[in-house]
This record gives sequence, structure tokens and C-alpha cells, in this order.
Amino acid sequence: MMKNILLTIEYDGTNFHGWQRQPDEITVQGHLERVLGRLLCRQILLNGTSRTDGGVHAYGQRASFTADINIPVEKLALVANNSLAACEKGSFALTPIRILKAEEKPLDFHARFDAKGKKYIYKIRNLQDVDIFKRNYVYQVTEPLNVEAMREAAKELVGIHDFKSFEASGSSQRESTVRTIFSLEVMEEDGFVELHISGDGFLYNMVRIITGTLVDIGLGRITAVSMKEIIETKDRSRAGHTAPPYGLYLAEVYY
Repeated sequence: MMKNILLTIEYDGTNFHGWQRQPDEITVQGHLERVLGRLLCRQILLNGTSRTDGGVHAYGQRASFTADINIPVEKLALVANNSLAACEKGSFALTPIRILKAEEKPLDFHARFDAKGKKYIYKIRNLQDVDIFKRNYVYQVTEPLNVEAMREAAKELVGIHDFKSFEASGSSQRESTVRTIFSLEVMEEDGFVELHISGDGFLYNMVRIITGTLVDIGLGRITAVSMKEIIETKDRSRAGHTAPPYGLYLAEVYY
């Protein structure tokens, strides 16, 4: 009997060329499809919610697929994780991908098109020294950040806006660059700064450009009061730099 299955997935994106399958590169989607295909003895095509870039991590990526399978859905995550672990070399090696949950959905459900919003977390290490063991998991900014200025500027981003200024240059033409940011929190603790941003959708590199702009504001390179003007100009060159991918985590997908 055909089933539509929604997976919740976490992964360390360090050694992957992003989520989306590519013919000559190792990607999260491609690796998962191969492992699930061998396990279920059929071709599996995943519909992912977010096409994360190379180096970006996920706590809660979502992907759905339809297939006629004999394995009980409630046991699929356990069985699939064992198959993923078997792909790793070494007695103590851990898989960089783990399926947290598998659940059955109606046949007309689609992980991407039925999503109502997403939450991302961006992690910044704001200490003078560099920690090489965290180089793949945080953006290390060694100059002190003015977090209050970042918070003040972040308030301008919440709501419905045209976010063209925060879309990567050369991106594919879209019908609209208007998006809604539900919330954007800037949190600080023990030398670490985290941005928690949720919205109904995000343009290509939008979260990383917002982060880079807020970092530039925190460093005094851009004034906090200029954020409103940056949004209104719809000009990518007015915003700040694009923060690196390795500090970004897809935290949650809302349905």
C-alpha cells in the first residue's frame, strides 16, 4: 500500500555540498536517498523543505516521500539510522545524518509546499581567541560586538517587507521578494551570540546576509538606524556581508 512519509532529520553539514542532490557531489539528500533506496529496495525521491547550502547544519529539516513499504512507519527511523551508521568507516564512527522521526501523512501532503514557515538559528562566537575545534559550527568574530545595536536594528526586520536587499546577487528571478519575518531575537551569553529568526519563507542566503548586516552593525561599520533605509532601497550592495554557512542551523519547519 502506497504511503506518504514525512521525515524529521538532523545533520552536520560540514562535509556535504548542501542538501540538494547533485550528480558528482556528496549531498545530504543524495546520501539519504541512496541509503533509503537500498533499505526499501526501490528508488526514493525526497521532497525537502529547505535547500541548505554546503556547510549549513540542521536540527529539524523535513522531507517527505511516497513509497509502498513493508516496514512499519514507526520503526522506519530506527532501521534507517542503523543503515546510515553502517555506511560509516570505523568501529566508533557516527553518522553525520540522523532521522529523528518518521510519520505517515495524507497522500496529497508535500513537505515543502505545505510548510507554513521555518526557524533558523545562527551562532556567533564573539571572543578574542579562536577555537579551531568550533570552526565548522560557529562564526568566530574576534572583535567585540555591540549586541544592543544589533537588537535595535533587528526590530526593523520583523514584519512584512520586500527583502530584496538581503537576497544573494545573481539569484534566480522570483515573482516576489516580499517575505514575513515573525520574530528575530538576538541573544547573548558567555561570549556567544545567537540569532533566532523565524518567518514564512526566506530568499537565497537571506538569513546569512541579515546576519552579516547585523554583525557589521555590531562592529560599527553600519549604523543601526540605517537598517530601515537598507530595507527600503532594495539594493543588495547597501546591506552587509554574507555570513559564512557553518554558523547556520535550520532549527524547525512549521506546518
